[in-house]
Parts: sequence; C-alpha cells; structure tokens
Amino acid sequence: MVGPQLHTLEGVARVERVVLEMDRERGEYYGEFLWFNSFEAEEHIRTLGQSEHPVCWNQIGYATGYTSDFMGCDVLYNEIECIGKGDPHCRIIGKPAAQWKDSAGMCSLYKRTSIAETLYNLQSEVASLRSTLHETVELQDIVAESDATKSCLEQVIRASQVDVTVLFSGTTGVGKEVFSSILHKISPRAEGPFVAVNCAALPSDLVEAELFGVEKGAYTGAEKSRPGRFERASGGTLFLDEIGELSLGAQAKLLRVLQSGELDRVGGSETRKVDIRLIAATNRCLEDMVKEGEFRADLLYRINVFPVEIPGLKDRLEDIPALTKKFVDRYNAKYAKRAVGVTDRVKHAFLHYHWPGNVRELENVIERAVILTDDGDLIDLEKLPSEIRQREGASLQVTNQGTLATGTDQNDVVAAVLDSGLSFEMIEREVLQAALFNSEGNVAQAARMLSMGDAQLRYRLKKHKLKVL
Repeated sequence: MVGPQLHTLEGVARVERVVLEMDRERGEYYGEFLWFNSFEAEEHIRTLGQSEHPVCWNQIGYATGYTSDFMGCDVLYNEIECIGKGDPHCRIIGKPAAQWKDSAGMCSLYKRTSIAETLYNLQSEVASLRSTLHETVELQDIVAESDATKSCLEQVIRASQVDVTVLFSGTTGVGKEVFSSILHKISPRAEGPFVAVNCAALPSDLVEAELFGVEKGAYTGAEKSRPGRFERASGGTLFLDEIGELSLGAQAKLLRVLQSGELDRVGGSETRKVDIRLIAATNRCLEDMVKEGEFRADLLYRINVFPVEIPGLKDRLEDIPALTKKFVDRYNAKYAKRAVGVTDRVKHAFLHYHWPGNVRELENVIERAVILTDDGDLIDLEKLPSEIRQREGASLQVTNQGTLATGTDQNDVVAAVLDSGLSFEMIEREVLQAALFNSEGNVAQAARMLSMGDAQLRYRLKKHKLKVL
C-alpha cells in the first residue's frame, strides 16, 4: 500500500483500496482501486474537455511500473472508469499480463522506443532504396562534352579497375555521389552492395553506431543488435560523403577499420571482419582542416590515395546544353509534360551564370521551369529565377533613330554583336522587342524603324511568339 500512499501524498489522486489479493512467490496478484480527484483527469477536462476514453495515462503507468517491480513480474493496470469521460470517479484494475485478453496490445503501450533509433532505422531503409536507384545510373549517362569532365571520367575509369581508395573533391552539387556510383558499377565489386552515407547528417552521439553497428543494450533505446554501414557494405563499396564532418573520435575508429579491416560494434566484444572498398568525398579542403586540428593527418594520408577533383559547372560550360536536354527529358517524363526545349535566351543565360550549386542547381532550375511551361512551348527566360535572368547579358536596343544601341562603350555594333555570343535568332528577337518597346507597341512605327513593311514585321513577331504591347 506504500505505492497508493505515495500517490496520495504527491497530490496526484486520493486512492481507496477496493480489493487487494497477492502472493509474490506464486506471482499471483489482483488489485482494484478507486481514484478520487485525479489531477491528470481534471487537467484533461480543463484543457481539452471531456473524452470518450480514460485519460489517466501517467497514473496508470505509475501503478503498472511500481507493482511490476514489487511483484517481480509484469502486472498491468487498466482504467475501466474515469472522471475524464464522465464517470463519478476513476477505477483501475491490475493483474498479471497473461490474464488480460489483450495482453499483447497492452504491453505494446509500455515498450520503450528510442526516437533516434527509429529515425536511423528509417534512414537505413532510405539508404537501401537509394542504393537500388543507383542501378539505373550507367557510365553512358554521364554528360562529358567538356575536356574537364572527360579528364575526370578517365580517372574514374582507371581507378575502378583496381581496389584503391578514392577521394572525390569538389564544390556542392557537382555530382560526387553519381561519380562514386559509376565507379562502383564498372568495378569488379559491381555485384556487391553500394552503401552511401552522408556524414554531415549523422549526429555526433550516434555516428559510431551508424557506421560500425550496435549491440542490444549498448545504450538507452538500443533494443536490438544491428549491423552498421560497414558491415552492410561488406563485399561492395562504402561511400562516405562529406567525410570532413566526422568527429575526431569517429575518425580514429574509421582509421582503425581501414587499416585492419576489422571493427567492433558499439557495446560489443566480438571483432568482425569487413571487406569494403572505400570512396570518400568532401567539399572542404582537408589539408587546411589538418592544419587547424579538425582532421587527422594519418586518416587523410590513408584516404587520399587516388584523389579525383570533379570540376564545377562553370568550368564545364560545354556540358550545359546536353545536361539541359537530359533534365528537360527527365522532368517531362516525370510530370507528364511536353516542354520542347529551351529558347536561345535561356541558353545564353545558362552560359553566363556562375552556378554556385552546380549540376544540382541546374537540375532544380529546369525541373521548376518544366512545371511552369505549357505543353508544346519552349522554356523561356521568364520561367527562370531572377538571379539567372539577370545574367543573360547586355540586351540590344534600337534607338528612336533606328540604330542599334549595345549598352556598351564599343562603337562597332557588329563587333559587339559577335562578341556577345548571341545566336542570329536571338538577335532578331531582341531587335524586334526593342523596336516594339520604343514605338510603344505601334507596329507601323516599329516597322518604319526597322525599314520593313508591316506584314513583314507581323510575320516575324508571330515567328518569335511576341505580343504587341
């Protein structure tokens, strides 16, 4: 009766015993109690109103935990009456779990669940799904029109034929994971798993369990043993993206695994052998991190066996047209759209933009543009973000005297046009737009500026899908 007395002294509820029969040695127990003035039920009514079900969950857990510990076996309580649902008082009944009809369902309410463990189990499932997506990526899918990309791809092909550790470097969005996946697919380990890990997404207190595995009971919430990413990748390739984000402690354990091919799970004593090919990637300068004490020099020497730098999109401009077509086709298929390509103005803007997000940014820009573009139309400049539209370059204008104004200090208009990189179609469109603007939409006046007839001008306006202002 000490448990009910504590309940009362704490002001949770006034407890009155109805029936109490127990035998600890035989594991027999039956208890029935009344609760008056339940604080939990009163607060529920005050804040949420009357319920259709009993509401004293914390008090039921209190009674269940206390009695189970006292009896040395699972004793479950059920609240069968509750003032929270309109009863005159709360009534609870407790007996061994096996004696309840729905014992499995009731026991599930008391199962300790770690949110972090649940999230990482889900993350593992996502990683497995992502690995299946990599099966659709082939060597021929890499767009390599530029010399920079061709050189990078050649290094990847050479590295794939030997079991060497590869370190990819490059700014965000250049496609480090794509190149890693290709390297795996053309390597002798292609039949094995490809496991990708974003080190920046791993909380520091769980990174070791995620990489090296965990034994049951190693920490609160570790309800079962599970392998880490190293074990899952055994026989195949492990890709560690953003490796510079690992803590120094995790770096030390990673170095040991790479040197010995052995690991110990968190909370375990059994040493396990793993056979993996490591590919690492970073968008930070690891040499500078070593100087600042943020990265282990011995680990850098271990992973920097075959470094490959992936060029940013601004260094592989020749790839942009093919990448653009590839992404337009991809998102036409995904969203059941029929954008027929991009205009010359868009091409020009793409070539003059600096692309801080690289290929990933280009893909996102085109995905949005495809969604905004009507079926059968070209993606025009208006469908792009403002920061890209501003990089289109100097627009040509027609003065009131009918002469071209380039907006630059150059006197030679022809030289300015040739230097601009604009196609003839784009130049014609720009001139037509400028003439319409300066004539305030008067087609006849615009035609006179351009020394052509009205019909000729209207034909060209229709050709370029330009509307009269």
